Amino acid sequence: MEVPVLNIKGERVGSMQIDETTLGGEVIPALIKQAYVRYHANKRQGSARTRNRGNVEGSTRKLYRQKGTGNSRVGPARVPGRKGGGVAFAKTKTREDYRLDMPVKMRRKANRNALLAKLIDNEVRVIDDLSFESPRTKDMIALLAACKIDRTCLMALNAENDNARLGARNVPGVSTVPVEQLTCFEMLNHRYMIIAKSDLESWLEGASSKIGKDAKRLAGRKEAA
Repeated sequence: MEVPVLNIKGERVGSMQIDETTLGGEVIPALIKQAYVRYHANKRQGSARTRNRGNVEGSTRKLYRQKGTGNSRVGPARVPGRKGGGVAFAKTKTREDYRLDMPVKMRRKANRNALLAKLIDNEVRVIDDLSFESPRTKDMIALLAACKIDRTCLMALNAENDNARLGARNVPGVSTVPVEQLTCFEMLNHRYMIIAKSDLESWLEGASSKIGKDAKRLAGRKEAA
């Protein structure tokens, strides 16, 4: 796959060859959805709490006797059916109850497959150099206009590119993410993505490239070294 490389003025200055087989060969919607649901679930704070009838403050006595009053039978004032009573199915889950797991190789393949989907839809803008002299919002808006970006946009930046990160933080609809933390969740939450050519090459050749059967073995050897 040939991906055009642009400059900050939106002009094509070259191209970049990306092997589709390294990104999964074809888009696998089921794999991308599984990874997206996992990332989304693991972001839940899980702090919502409601009280059941045992946690509501108040007496547990029966309000009046069962028979002889002419009224319908009734129990304590803390039952869910009465005002001020407890909740029938109280929320008691914690953050860990919502967490989902997924093999590392599957997550990496899903991330790369999401990139393939965006490349096929022409939603990735590869820039030859994303460095700016100063953190100016005006320069970032000009870059978006030159790249014909009219919807939400994700900018994948390296840790040293502070000018681009600071220049994009006040632009509506634009989010930034470190290149090493680029996932399918971030990519699919935005229509377009901007990334420097060198950063894209490092991401493709980095840890995300280990999706084969020897991924764990190679990772363990690197840690041991």
